[in-house]
Amino acid sequence: MNLSESLQEKYTQETLSARDAQRAAEFIAFGPIVFEVSRIMVKWGILDRLRDETLTVEEIAERVGCSVYASKCLLEASLTIGTVLVDPATNRFSLSKTGWFLLNDPATRVNLDFNHDVNYEGMFRLEEALKEGKPVGLRHFGNWSTVYEGLSRLPEAVRKSWFAFDHFYSDSSFEEALRIVFARKLKTLLDVGGNTGRWALQCVGHDADVRVTIMDLPQQLELMREATKDKSGADRIDGFAVNMLDPNSLFPTDRHYDAIWMSQFLDCFAESEIASILERAARIMDERSTLYIMETFWDRQRFEPAAFCLTQTSLYFTAIANGNSKMYHSEDLMRIVEKAGLQVAKIHDNLGQGHSILEIKKSE
Repeated sequence: MNLSESLQEKYTQETLSARDAQRAAEFIAFGPIVFEVSRIMVKWGILDRLRDETLTVEEIAERVGCSVYASKCLLEASLTIGTVLVDPATNRFSLSKTGWFLLNDPATRVNLDFNHDVNYEGMFRLEEALKEGKPVGLRHFGNWSTVYEGLSRLPEAVRKSWFAFDHFYSDSSFEEALRIVFARKLKTLLDVGGNTGRWALQCVGHDADVRVTIMDLPQQLELMREATKDKSGADRIDGFAVNMLDPNSLFPTDRHYDAIWMSQFLDCFAESEIASILERAARIMDERSTLYIMETFWDRQRFEPAAFCLTQTSLYFTAIANGNSKMYHSEDLMRIVEKAGLQVAKIHDNLGQGHSILEIKKSE
């Protein structure tokens, strides 16, 4: 199994003492409470106030407008969680390093909102989803087979957190990705699963001659057209409506595509579905075509916390998104690539928030 150096160090040997392991187990047992307490500490501005000054229980209650009881419960719980510290001599609380990251790290804030707004209620049905291979946790939002079918109809706060999560991770890699994809002159690019057109806009802004076709569900194309309306280069962005879960849905053949782009797309499908998609992509490729797959492979992460986030995100796909996909190990995806009659020509690692790009050519 491929593991980056930091993951090798963390996941192949025991690193905790017995007492630390026991505490970690209790932390898991109280996980939902830990999450809610920490979210409220951020939402009510308590951590923000403790960043600038030390405060007592009573002072916190007065500043945020809650009861002394509520302040005491939250601060004592946060003390044992590790987000605040206390001075026993003065009974004044301050922000810890963990609290600082919870408050200031952009990825952590995006993940916090995503898990509260999108995942929290549905994750109660994770066991059922794992057994059925269906996103049963999605049902409290609507009667859709996947979350993508209902994105435009999700409650506003949920939709906002979903897109913030999706865009945060992809946008951080765009600048480096553009240099890789446009290292050669392109006339046409097929953006598979292009969502709201953020990557397509980057492409037409980067190269004044390239024409981009976004291939996605009809309802997603409607969101894309709204999001790109009146933007510079939008007249060079076309839409091609398709349901990629239908194995009979073919890739467009109206023109030759110099590049095919799949960003944070294949993690939305099961392995058998990925094989079908790649086989259909291979049919429109020739020696002049390059397929670029950008994913956050959990095994190729430079820092271990990123691998933790990615493997936990896999369960969002299980319970909420579609019931059968995940954040993949790179070896699993490369195996499917080869079975589809394609070959990985080059791998670019450590882009943005932990992305990798596989440069893929058609096998000879």
